[in-house]
Amino acid sequence: MPVYEPWAGEPDVLAETSEVGRRAAAWIRSLPRPPVPCPVGAWLACVLPEAVETAMGSLDPADCDRMGPNGRITEGTGGVDAGTMSTLSVVPCVLSEAVWLTPDQQVRLLAVACVVSGIVRLLAEDPGTEILHSLVSRMCTTLDHCGATLGHRGR
Repeated sequence: MPVYEPWAGEPDVLAETSEVGRRAAAWIRSLPRPPVPCPVGAWLACVLPEAVETAMGSLDPADCDRMGPNGRITEGTGGVDAGTMSTLSVVPCVLSEAVWLTPDQQVRLLAVACVVSGIVRLLAEDPGTEILHSLVSRMCTTLDHCGATLGHRGR
């Protein structure tokens, strides 16, 4: 296996994604709580924002798809563990129980989970293209929009 060589601008992109992940997690934590404590409310307040922050802070373009020594493709994870990805993937199922959130808040939560998962897969599949052509930065802009716009209304 050749030694991984970071792409031009990679440290800046990773620093940006980590910061955007912290902001997205803070937005999720700021969402209204259910009128009566419930498991989904606790999950949205703690587990989901932790998964968003963890995913965005642990991105690793070196953990990308590659050819193994035996000639078989090894699928990369973008640096994000399976448990974190699993948490992001169940958001559509969990939101049906979050009846205290507005439809706008629910859609934005779906978008956050989708964008974070997408960034992970993009970096795992083709980190150079994603970093060099600012695709990750554009996705971070979308992620910021999900939280910033709603942070001023819909509560």
